[in-house]
Amino acid sequence: MLVTGATGYIGGRLVPYLLGAGHEVRCATREPARLDLVPWRPQVEVARLDALDPATIMQAMEGCEAAFYLIHSMAAPGVFADADRVAAENFATAAPKAGLRRIVYLGGLGRDDTALSKHLKSRHEVGRILAAGLVPVTELRAALIIGSGSVSFEMIRHITEVVPVMMRPRWFKTRCQPISVRNVLQIMVAVLDQGPDGVVEIGGPDILTYEEMIQGYARVAGLPKRLVIPLPIFNLRLSTIVTSMITPLPVEVVGPLLASLRNDVVANDPHDFGIEMLSYTETLALALERTGDRFVPTRWTDAVKTPEAPMPQDPVWAGERMLYDRKDLATRASADDLFWAVSRIGGEVGYYVMGWAWEARGLLDRLVGGVGLRRGRRHPTELRLGEAVDFWRVVAIEPGRLLRLQAEMKLPGTAWIEWRIVPTPRGSRLVQLASFVPKGLIGRIYWWSLLAFHAPIFGRMARRIARTAEYRRANEVTTAARDRRRTIRGR
Repeated sequence: MLVTGATGYIGGRLVPYLLGAGHEVRCATREPARLDLVPWRPQVEVARLDALDPATIMQAMEGCEAAFYLIHSMAAPGVFADADRVAAENFATAAPKAGLRRIVYLGGLGRDDTALSKHLKSRHEVGRILAAGLVPVTELRAALIIGSGSVSFEMIRHITEVVPVMMRPRWFKTRCQPISVRNVLQIMVAVLDQGPDGVVEIGGPDILTYEEMIQGYARVAGLPKRLVIPLPIFNLRLSTIVTSMITPLPVEVVGPLLASLRNDVVANDPHDFGIEMLSYTETLALALERTGDRFVPTRWTDAVKTPEAPMPQDPVWAGERMLYDRKDLATRASADDLFWAVSRIGGEVGYYVMGWAWEARGLLDRLVGGVGLRRGRRHPTELRLGEAVDFWRVVAIEPGRLLRLQAEMKLPGTAWIEWRIVPTPRGSRLVQLASFVPKGLIGRIYWWSLLAFHAPIFGRMARRIARTAEYRRANEVTTAARDRRRTIRGR
């Protein structure tokens, strides 16, 4: 089975489903190196495929029985529809020559006899181009795909959490049939054996307006009901700007998506694959559970190459609306000495600078029911994964390279502080990153109100850590030299 777009949101989740069903899988992507760190990499073949380069398509298809077409150029510069059209034509031409027996394409719901947005028109055009070829095509059409890390979920989540009072544009009353990403993946595997050919509309059991989906998210997330004030206009430009400001989605993704919200997207005759379809509420609960546990296999940003998009080495929270303070400095200390200095954080050693401020924060945390600084730490210099350090928890540790702590203090959001250590020819480099994912408007106000304190605290902290590591090394050299002189005199 050939999976195109294997670095994308759907492709990255489809591969484990196919492997679990006993299929041999070849993953195709323009950048094969981006798959080096995925857990299922040893179980698949990887090929380079650029849909605008027919030669790479033929090479990737060779020996494959079926292919999943998950290529989309919505975030590409210029007119994305043109790029999608050329890519589909190249793929349809190469498929019979390579001996493919079926193509499965995931497109978008929407009636062709209505005024579709450019985004949905392009999705349908791609389906027609693929179907015009000589290889049978199953075109699955879905509306909003809801799952941890999906574009639709992130948009609904951030709008609901950040804006307690919102205006009601016309698209709030558009009807939609959201579907769980889990069900989409199950259906994609099922059509390999069941078919049918042609267009197959799929959707979950609930038909909701976008306003109902927002209020549904508020209920599942334990938030107060959102106050919605009627606004009988639809200003796409204004909605795009506002949505991109309060969500992690860039403008080039938000624009086409919001334009498509004017169209009802409901499955007219959904095919029954014998799969238990999850309700919208159940889907949200699963997505929030995965997001809260930080167990998100793929995100929408995996497929969108923008300045905000993460690379494989980025931390697991990449793709959130992240606020951060980063310090990067070079030091003469070795990586081991630097990690030793980092590992002493908290407990009796404290936080290297402004100890009174940290104590005040710990006291404040206790006053509001948090753990404060009273937990201390198990050992003055040794740390283990999962153990507590004051009001932090060790969530990642690689001796000599990385330490990441997640805050367990009372906060309107989630906070981390991490230190990465990179050896250099003259010592090492310390990268300190304090990160915060705010919850709602209060979370953003909290972060920005503390910026005046963050700058002096975090900057001095990084410098003190580096100096401590350098002092340790200098002290060891001095002690070793003194011991050698004593040995010589003793002889």
